[in-house]
Amino acid sequence: MDIERINDNTLKLVISYKDIEERGFTKDEIWFNRDKGEELFWVMMDEIDDDQFEVNGPLWIQVVAKEVGLELTVTVVNAPHELFNEGMLDVQNKGSQFANMFESDPFTTNAQDFETDTFQLLEDAVFELESFDDLIPLAKSMPSGFDEVNELYVYEGRYYLYIDFTRVVDVELQQDFLSPILEYAKLSSQTIHVLREYGKAIMEGDCFAITREHF
Repeated sequence: MDIERINDNTLKLVISYKDIEERGFTKDEIWFNRDKGEELFWVMMDEIDDDQFEVNGPLWIQVVAKEVGLELTVTVVNAPHELFNEGMLDVQNKGSQFANMFESDPFTTNAQDFETDTFQLLEDAVFELESFDDLIPLAKSMPSGFDEVNELYVYEGRYYLYIDFTRVVDVELQQDFLSPILEYAKLSSQTIHVLREYGKAIMEGDCFAITREHF
């Protein structure tokens, strides 16, 4: 299993079907059996050292099925906005929520639609940047087709990126957009209402385009 640290709150795990079988699971089990999928996930998490990644809050999990295995992006959200609640896994109650991973109907699911069935579409979201400098490579790494509302705010000394995903109704497309964002920013519990009321707007409309133009 390969482990890639994206940022303080996000890990990317890549595991082959051979590695999955070595851990006592079959491909069919993890695709069609929710309990087995959940068990595999915690087996994988147990292999990660605490100093590598501290799980101290709800988890937001994105699963992508590849030809040779699975790719999981795991993000710890310390105080999640209720927008994400349906897609969260509560680390304190491992069996309570697993709807956004390995949840499938064995009579209708196949390899082609597995990826899209495991992802929770977002309507909008707020992300926190470590620093303003992180916005520069993020803006340059966004797919060329991204033209959704994205705004940059500063509030209490922290930089926040707001993105409106309302028009993005295709799961795979939203995944493509979220992937680079989560490499440079982390999901935040902050709301756009607070940012607009008490924060300061640095770039409105399309901060990615503005950043690419000036930096």
